[in-house]
Amino acid sequence: MSSRPIALVTGATRGIGSAVAHALAPTHDLLLGGRDRARLDELAGELRSARPWPVDLTDFTALAATTTGIERLDVLVHSAGLAELGTIEETPAEVWRRTMEVNLVAVVELTRLLLPALRASHGHVVLLNSGSGLRANPNWGAYAASKFALRAFGDVLRAEEAEHGIRVTSVHPGRTATDMQRSVREQEGGEFDPGQYLRPESVAAAVVSAVTASRDAHVTEVVIRPGQAR
Repeated sequence: MSSRPIALVTGATRGIGSAVAHALAPTHDLLLGGRDRARLDELAGELRSARPWPVDLTDFTALAATTTGIERLDVLVHSAGLAELGTIEETPAEVWRRTMEVNLVAVVELTRLLLPALRASHGHVVLLNSGSGLRANPNWGAYAASKFALRAFGDVLRAEEAEHGIRVTSVHPGRTATDMQRSVREQEGGEFDPGQYLRPESVAAAVVSAVTASRDAHVTEVVIRPGQAR
């Protein structure tokens, strides 16, 4: 790694996470977080000054060990997540637990472990949230609850870490053309038309804008909705 700013992006192997990694690569050294080592190696080969950071975010023992050597971190982008739809009646406790563990608890724990590194560089934490973190709809109970909680975490983190110069941005994209969105659309029984969705690159551009804002500007929340169909 060089003297350039360092960014860690979780969920970097696909979708918004991959787009964010590509968008940050020209200006940042990258740690690419994910579970698919082969895909991480492939992505690292495509990007300047990037290296794989393979870890299961819900294996908290491994997470603690993997973060030990990170002494300085300028940007932490949380993009990993999952969505399983169903009515309250249809959704068992294990789905709620799994959703909360991936979308919230893993985010909280990784951030907690990296706070010393973030404080050392007056870093920036970006939480890839969702429109479901602002509004809950039928069949989205577990996912929306996890994203509402993620928003609350971001608000608390921002207030607690202001004295250390850490900025926290919650990004709330509308429906985005990703593999996860394709899966969600299939769960809903509808057709997946990428032209009706945000592009991951558009969300990534908003992330970069927040991260590169001058120090007098703290972009606390970004809400993005799909525009006209392409």
